[in-house]
Amino acid sequence: MIQEDKDSKARLGKLITSHGEIETPCFMPVGTHATVKGLYPRDVADAGAQIMLSNTYHVFLRPGMEVIRKAGGLHKFMSWDKPILTDSGGYQVFSLALLRKISDKGVEFQSHIDGSKHFLTPEDVMDIERDLGSDIIMPLDECSHYPCTRDHAETAMKRTINWAKRSYQHKEEGKGGPTKKQFLFGIVQGATYEDLRDICAKELTAINFDGYAIGGVSVGEPSNLIYNILGNTALLLPREKPRYAMGIGYPEDILEAVERGVDMFDCVVPTRYGRNGTAFTSTGKIKIGNAPYTEDFKVLDEKCSCYTCKNFSRAYIRHLFNAQEMLGLTLLSLHNVYFFLDLARKIRESIKNNQFSEFKKDFLANYNQCA
Repeated sequence: MIQEDKDSKARLGKLITSHGEIETPCFMPVGTHATVKGLYPRDVADAGAQIMLSNTYHVFLRPGMEVIRKAGGLHKFMSWDKPILTDSGGYQVFSLALLRKISDKGVEFQSHIDGSKHFLTPEDVMDIERDLGSDIIMPLDECSHYPCTRDHAETAMKRTINWAKRSYQHKEEGKGGPTKKQFLFGIVQGATYEDLRDICAKELTAINFDGYAIGGVSVGEPSNLIYNILGNTALLLPREKPRYAMGIGYPEDILEAVERGVDMFDCVVPTRYGRNGTAFTSTGKIKIGNAPYTEDFKVLDEKCSCYTCKNFSRAYIRHLFNAQEMLGLTLLSLHNVYFFLDLARKIRESIKNNQFSEFKKDFLANYNQCA
């Protein structure tokens, strides 16, 4: 059942997985290496995370699939009993691998860790994600860089469609053995070319994927271009299926995407910024290492109810960073993750009350106060 906001395309939804329900719009903390950096899984769950994202490329290379299988799957290995979404690792192959060779058959690449050579087909990725046991799985796709030529974008888009069809067929045929219910999302590519996005969306919606992702955004494009891609593509996707904007993670971008009908988001921003001394607050970003916070005994954000804000001052957290104490990174990362999850909660509440447009306006007016 989907409830839509009266003044925008923002909507409420619910996705029921084998490991629990996910209310959308939702933000997914990123646990690239089967962990959200610097945080206990317990604290991520207590902060309100309904689902966590992990990455197939990284866990495939380290610790490797034999270890994951012996552990009983990714949930047991990382001690996380809520839903998990695993990215296919396609973006990481194209951005991290030392050397790579792409063909219609699949991708050949060298590990960025030890230089070992690997070759993965779309079917291989489906088998890996089956063994991981994640609740939402993504097919292998080719993500174009920005900017790129139309010819390059079209070749990558056609290959993504072909790989998506092969992935869907392989999963439906159940090759590799039986598995619990896993939701497979199709990924719309096409770079910044609207007509290519249209073609890709049309081809993928003809297949009965469980949800649809908008890939290849937030790879260097200006914000207005990202918003146009999200808005135009969302209109082409089935109303009753979840829509996932891959890699979208700044507060203002999440609000703009929700307004355009997107449901799911992930980004490493909360913990990456936290480790580097920046806190997200209701009045904007705070760089805790700045001198004015030396004797600032206020909490990071008076409107925040996270563990960090309930117990510690800006001055103390600044001290921890200056003393190179690990606790500083943890407290700031925890606050940021809570901030993003709380933003998603407030977005859902505003849509429920048909007040999303007002919420967005008020949030951004306050958020831009900080230097």
